[in-house]
Amino acid sequence: MSRLLPLFAVVVLLLGLGAVPAQASPIPQGFHWGVSLSGFQSEGFAPDSNWRRYVEQGTSAIKHPYRDAVDFRHRYASDIELARQLGVNTFRFGVEWARVQPRPGQWDETELAYYDDVVAKVRAAGMTPMITLTHFVHPGWVVDQGGWVNPRTVTDWLVYARAIATRYRGLGALWITFNEPTQYRHHERQNGGVGVFEAGTMMTNLVAAHRAGFDVIHEVDPGSRVSSNIAYLPPPLQGFADADFLNRVGDKLDFVGIDYYYGLSLDNLTAIHGASGEFWKIAPQPDGIYYALKEYQRQYPRLPLYIVENGMPTDNGARADGYSRAAHLRDHLYWVQRAMAEGVQVIGYNYWSLTDNYEWGDYRARFGLYTVDVLTDPSLTRRPTDAVAAYRETIAAGGVPADYVPVRRPAWCVFADLRTCLTRPPVR
Repeated sequence: MSRLLPLFAVVVLLLGLGAVPAQASPIPQGFHWGVSLSGFQSEGFAPDSNWRRYVEQGTSAIKHPYRDAVDFRHRYASDIELARQLGVNTFRFGVEWARVQPRPGQWDETELAYYDDVVAKVRAAGMTPMITLTHFVHPGWVVDQGGWVNPRTVTDWLVYARAIATRYRGLGALWITFNEPTQYRHHERQNGGVGVFEAGTMMTNLVAAHRAGFDVIHEVDPGSRVSSNIAYLPPPLQGFADADFLNRVGDKLDFVGIDYYYGLSLDNLTAIHGASGEFWKIAPQPDGIYYALKEYQRQYPRLPLYIVENGMPTDNGARADGYSRAAHLRDHLYWVQRAMAEGVQVIGYNYWSLTDNYEWGDYRARFGLYTVDVLTDPSLTRRPTDAVAAYRETIAAGGVPADYVPVRRPAWCVFADLRTCLTRPPVR
């Protein structure tokens, strides 16, 4: 009998998920409830940039013409009002380097004034600005000098970062240096902006820019919080991605920014559709956000975590599985709150995105709380999905209730935690 005790102890350890409290912790005061969007994807009227050139060249990633996206450039006041009505207290947007600095050493005062007004309206609505400095896009003149393969681009980007941080210092802004650096590199490779043997150099320069940019922003905007959001990939891919960027900047982060969309488990291998850009065919795995948060808290125990992006694509507004945007939102927040109940320090959650936008080559995959039919509706009317009311109610209530039962059941044999091959985490 005594020989069986160690084996029993190992089994109990492996089945340790059974001890997880099956309740969602309420969201504390001071939590960042937010929405996200980016410059090129939403603004329209794109200046010369790498992505405008990709669209004009018709690279393999381009399925639809860009047009003027959802025209956030001229409708930002009403879009910010939509966010205010949701009850969010944080508004993430991107400043487009190509828009404010169309040529080396030349600043466009009209476009800087536009961003000044965006920031002013965000703050007047009672929201904290979360400002992304680079979201996959850089000016055409940077392309002409070799893009991120040229170390000079690091110097030029730091001049830009200093100028924007100085302009909006003292406002309590949250700063994102680079949106999803590994995906940034992927887009450049896919569209021909970076050669296969140049990819490593691009990442080295992005790392250098973030590290120096972190110090620059803190120099000009003391007390601000700075990070770079990483795209969470199902294990074991995440380990390789983190080695490329996150592990090289871990000492230059004020919080770990996480973009969570998809998980991977033995009963859900649909993430493979991401390779073809058919994101709406991927079966969402809400409990995966719990494992992502737990893993990054283990890796960075001294840093808080922030879900900078989370959302669900539809196929032109529909999903074959019938899973609603409202259920997707609540299910993910349930698992965020479960992680918080276990002591994971989560300080914010942004929904991606406020409106539909240009999904890096097409308008078919729609992520918006408000849907916009760019291809057939010249008025670009913002139409609320069922998640608008769901998000408003959830924010007002301080999260999903403790007795909430997710619509989507936990996955089996999750790659991020193989203990789930033996038992799923309880939900009630």
